[in-house]
Amino acid sequence: MARERFADLPDTLYVWSFPVWKWRYLRRCFPGNRLRFVRSVDAIPARATLILWGLTPIPEGMPPEATILRMEDGFLRSVGLGAELTRPLSWVVDRLGMYYDARTPSELERILSTTEFSNEELERAEHLRAQIVAAGVSKYNVGLGVWQRPAGVERVLIVPGQVESDAAIHSATPCFRGNLELLRRVRAANPDAYIVYKPHPDVEAGLRAAGKREDEADGFCDEVLRGVPMEAVLAVVDEVHTLTSLAGFEGLLRGRKVHCYGQPFYAGWGLTTDHCPIPRRQRRLSLDALVAGTLIRYPTYIGRRGPINVEDALAELIRWKHSHQGRTRWWREPYRWILRRAIGVR
Repeated sequence: MARERFADLPDTLYVWSFPVWKWRYLRRCFPGNRLRFVRSVDAIPARATLILWGLTPIPEGMPPEATILRMEDGFLRSVGLGAELTRPLSWVVDRLGMYYDARTPSELERILSTTEFSNEELERAEHLRAQIVAAGVSKYNVGLGVWQRPAGVERVLIVPGQVESDAAIHSATPCFRGNLELLRRVRAANPDAYIVYKPHPDVEAGLRAAGKREDEADGFCDEVLRGVPMEAVLAVVDEVHTLTSLAGFEGLLRGRKVHCYGQPFYAGWGLTTDHCPIPRRQRRLSLDALVAGTLIRYPTYIGRRGPINVEDALAELIRWKHSHQGRTRWWREPYRWILRRAIGVR
């Protein structure tokens, strides 16, 4: 589906300042196009199509007639963290904005706002959702620990931590931001619930800095949970309380109640409790319509030889996850140490 949206792209695409390790995967994403990797605006002709990563600013001096495409990780990505340069199975490509930037509409928002999904597409989404839940798949599929729901507790809430310096926080949390403030508000509104706080996996791995005063999280929750896969936690909790984390979307897939305190892409469609509403989103969607737009129509899935469909990507992700079950590669900790030194996280 995503490839059909970009059938009109010119033969040559210009790529601005992408990390070298992503180049080969980008070529697989656009197998019918010539890619020119540029670092000077002088190399970009008028009316060029330029690819930027995430919310990278448009380079100064960019020809005003140029078309901008923005790319980011998809929602079923890999077994391992992107920060560790793990091969991606999906990316999203967007002409309008970026799905996590609620300040302006993205192509995903346009798809969700306007598309009349066919019965066949909704059935496909329902089947896809069932496969994801049955296989216990999430975005990164990291963590090997196990966790059991506390016995005799009526309500268990998960609050997923986020990297506070990420664009997803700054561009979609107009009401407030910060992991500790989120925890404080959730605890105040749910004094009798059992609240679990799970730091972001990049923070757990030491690859990104923890949020402001995040070390005080245990003062506002019953348990700080580390080393356990998000999908294993979502399987046994009752509610997800989040700013904009993808864990909220993954919670919806598993039938959990989801409270949004920011403005993630899956909020505003009648499926979540929105504490920071998005007035321009008025349409009510079924869960399968949300899945059809988010996982079928919007991303580009990348196999080893080029684009593939979501079902093939999910099958590969499941095989990948099973082949790595219980394994820790010998180079991971030395590599993480090098990354920590490089980015200044201790």
